[in-house]
Amino acid sequence: MVPAMALCLRFAAAGDTPVLLTGGRWVDAASREGIEASRVPGLALADLRDAADIGQALHDQAAVLATALTPQLAALAPDLVVCDVLALGASMAAELLGVPWAQLSPHPLYEPSKALPPMGSGLAAGTGVRGRLRDALLRAMTARSIRQGERQRAVVRQRIGLSARGPGPVVRLIATLPALEVPRPDWPDNAHVVGPLLWEASRERMIPPPGTAPLVMIAPSTAWTGAADLAGMTLEALDGMGVRAVVSTFAPPPAQLPEWARSGPGRQDELLRESSVLVCGGGHGMLVKALRAEVPVVVVPGGGDQWEMANRVARQGSGLVVRPSTVDGLRAAVGRVLRDPGFAAAAARAAATAADVRDPVEVCHAALLWEGTAR
Repeated sequence: MVPAMALCLRFAAAGDTPVLLTGGRWVDAASREGIEASRVPGLALADLRDAADIGQALHDQAAVLATALTPQLAALAPDLVVCDVLALGASMAAELLGVPWAQLSPHPLYEPSKALPPMGSGLAAGTGVRGRLRDALLRAMTARSIRQGERQRAVVRQRIGLSARGPGPVVRLIATLPALEVPRPDWPDNAHVVGPLLWEASRERMIPPPGTAPLVMIAPSTAWTGAADLAGMTLEALDGMGVRAVVSTFAPPPAQLPEWARSGPGRQDELLRESSVLVCGGGHGMLVKALRAEVPVVVVPGGGDQWEMANRVARQGSGLVVRPSTVDGLRAAVGRVLRDPGFAAAAARAAATAADVRDPVEVCHAALLWEGTAR
């Protein structure tokens, strides 16, 4: 979904001059959109799956990225650096240069809260004495890891010449739908829900199979999901249901597709406008794209944020979770969503919350103005 690309386009439309610093994959795509882009040296970092301490390895990589990025940022002399929430190295580079930076969270606010269970649990906030006790125990179980990460970050910051703890971002852009946020008493003052930042990576148009039967869109995730072959399993589940299907993917199409199915790249926003239900792995970008189009979802999530998002969608009423993934489970879930108009109605309610978001460009301009006044 590349939220940074969408944000660059918003800045450009407002008369600003955005520059996208990214991996080599997106440089040409940004140029086609009229956005200046440069590849960041050192961004293609090592695979950490075999790291003994992945937290330490991630912080070490952040230091490498900060060192590589600092001269590139200095040459640009930016007024503001917008960093993805995971791009610790970019925020450190901005601090080294004394440039204010904003944090972009392309999902709900996942920061720990004193009133919520840990993010990734998929749980709603507990109620009553037992529910609050459960959440407190879960928070205590994760607190050690959080403190360890803070210590590792402090060591790395000092290694590259920063103080152990920094001032943090001047503003936080929470790029989600309000319907997917969770109320909390400790919402940060500088965090603003700005709505999903969506950009279509493909300009191609996929033509769905002919006919008037309900269209089921399948979006296999690039990340690990709860199904090894989500597309194949879903097509098997749909066989005989009297539907049409499109598999939205850049991967090569299967050797043989049924006549009621198509597979390939294509603009997902256009496909969703014709779809009755989306089957996906639970990535935030795909989910909000579906909900913005008022399309209910069947989610086959992996762990972490996919599990968190899948459960938030289910609680909001706009989808069903299938886990563990089975052909029978998928068939039952898709059939239920197609039969029950309540799921589409809930998706429409989620889409309507997009009216209650802030403009990310205005938020950044206001933060810079406040920062300048404070100085």
